[in-house]
Amino acid sequence: MTAEPVIPDVVWRGLASLLAFAAAILLIALVGLVYISNTKRDEDHARERHSYEVMTTTYGLGGAIESSEAALGRYVMSGDRQVGTRYYHEWLRAGSALGKLKRLTYDDPASSKLVGRFEALYALHGKDLAQAATLANYKKGWAAISLFYKVGQKPEGPAMRAILRQLALREQGLLARRADEAQASAERSNMMAALLSFLGICLVLSAAALGAATVQAVAQRGIARRNFRREQERAETLEARVAERTRELEGANRRLRAEAQERAQAEATLRQVQKMEAVGQLTGGIAHDFNNMLAVVVGGVEIALRRLSGRDAEARRHLENAMEGANRAAELTRRLLALARSEPLLPESVDAEALIGRLSELLDRTLGERIRIDTDFTEPPWPVWADPHQFENALLNLAVNARDAMAGEGTLHIETANVHVSTGTVPELAPGPYLRIAVSDTGEGMPEQVMERAFEPFFTTKPVGKGTGLGLAQVFAFARQSHGAVTIKSELSSGTTVSIYLPRHGDTVSAPAIPALAPAPPPGEKPVDGVVLVVEDDPRVRATTIAGLTELGHAPLPCGSGEEALEVMARRQDVRLVVSDIVMPGMSGVELVGHIGSQHPGTAILMVTGFTGEAETGDLSGYEILRKPFTLAALQRGVDNALARAVSGPRRPPAVSAEA
Repeated sequence: MTAEPVIPDVVWRGLASLLAFAAAILLIALVGLVYISNTKRDEDHARERHSYEVMTTTYGLGGAIESSEAALGRYVMSGDRQVGTRYYHEWLRAGSALGKLKRLTYDDPASSKLVGRFEALYALHGKDLAQAATLANYKKGWAAISLFYKVGQKPEGPAMRAILRQLALREQGLLARRADEAQASAERSNMMAALLSFLGICLVLSAAALGAATVQAVAQRGIARRNFRREQERAETLEARVAERTRELEGANRRLRAEAQERAQAEATLRQVQKMEAVGQLTGGIAHDFNNMLAVVVGGVEIALRRLSGRDAEARRHLENAMEGANRAAELTRRLLALARSEPLLPESVDAEALIGRLSELLDRTLGERIRIDTDFTEPPWPVWADPHQFENALLNLAVNARDAMAGEGTLHIETANVHVSTGTVPELAPGPYLRIAVSDTGEGMPEQVMERAFEPFFTTKPVGKGTGLGLAQVFAFARQSHGAVTIKSELSSGTTVSIYLPRHGDTVSAPAIPALAPAPPPGEKPVDGVVLVVEDDPRVRATTIAGLTELGHAPLPCGSGEEALEVMARRQDVRLVVSDIVMPGMSGVELVGHIGSQHPGTAILMVTGFTGEAETGDLSGYEILRKPFTLAALQRGVDNALARAVSGPRRPPAVSAEA
């Protein structure tokens, strides 16, 4: 049996000393590397946090400006000083955010230059908004509204938003690169720490070896191996826990990003809805006053035409041109009322397939022979509850837009589909069954910045004189008023698809029941037996209505208010018909109808309005309603129908008299 060679203790001590010296040198080097790695990691994390802070400040600045503009819009509309204070505070908050953004980007020349450009635009835009706020503060509402609208049309606002988007995109790129650098630094730091720990263990073992005898060296070596294995297992366990925690943090980060994106989309949708509501209120009020002026113009021109009797051909031609212009203005007013959602819908159960089929012939004539129309009804479409006239107008507007986008040549595709909308699938739509009507073209498509503003009133990319910018805005208003929604998808050089979602109504299409009225006398052949009381606060409209009734052979009597009308009716018993405006200072037309019904039952009532939303201010069921501007023929029909309603007894839902 051969004995193992024995190594002298001095050799063990020498080897241990040499290893200890080498380990000390390595330890110093590793400590330096760990320090450098940790410093680099901290710097990378600081730059990453800096990018997050820049992005947060950028989004906060944009949100503050949007909130300030929205508050100012409500202030110039309402005159409420609390809303004006909200605008001022939001603008100050935007200024604070801008100052913080300057401090954050001072060491980045590119971002600092963008912030400088934004600051100049911010100052200019702030002066314009302050002027509108000052006008509103001095109760100059219309001037403030006009100035606010002009400020909204200036290029400063889009330029500011573009700079904020550019800043955010730049910081997103920097954030991604800095996150990668931070992760790499952390990995290097962890590796250095592991090496440093390992070296420490080796030093402990070396120190123990120097103090131990040669005989104990082998035993200490075994103990060191066991300790190393335990530390290795512990390190592996720790590494697994760190990896699991890292995965959890990455998942939380993804959820936060998704929530931030959803919130940004919701805020953008809310801003669009608020903008459309504000524009709707403004256009509704303008249309009301415009209808009063048109009533005077249409009435005067038609009376002049009747008085000419063909004796002056040139004068008749000019008057007919004036009447045509007034009718076109009335059509534009109806579009504004539809945009303001003040044009009341007359909904009924509509079969979309039949409606599109009837509309196809009109589309063929309107779009021209170079436009091919394809329809796709893969399954019988569900019936919807909508105004068929407004429905046809919406489809016609989409078809005309598609024709212009295709430069008069291409394919127009109309498709219907029965869909079930879930929560969040289509913004602003409640979950449930809907009929989707998609109108697609093969035109040039839209860039993203155009799609974002496509439904804004008066926004158009067509040349001057080629469009009013109300087409898609009318489609948007019709869909919203019908409790539906409209979406748009487009790609450059790939065409555009606009989809209207309307809620399903029942399972079958049936014509709505229309109550029959008592037979009305032929217009103009039999004047009213008695006095016609005309109640109108606007003297010009009152004079025009008096002239029209006189021209038709009636005996009108003017009144400037509801109180005056009740006084006249208390003195006279020969008032057979009352023609009254709905909205008047003091006693409204609705209140006047209530008094007449209780004090003078049996008197015929004809209500006149230039803003159809006024009919919702009270209960006018069973009364005839005539819309401004109206022709003599429409006025005569309104008088006849009002008398027929008074004779027929029970009141029925109002029917808006058609215009001639």
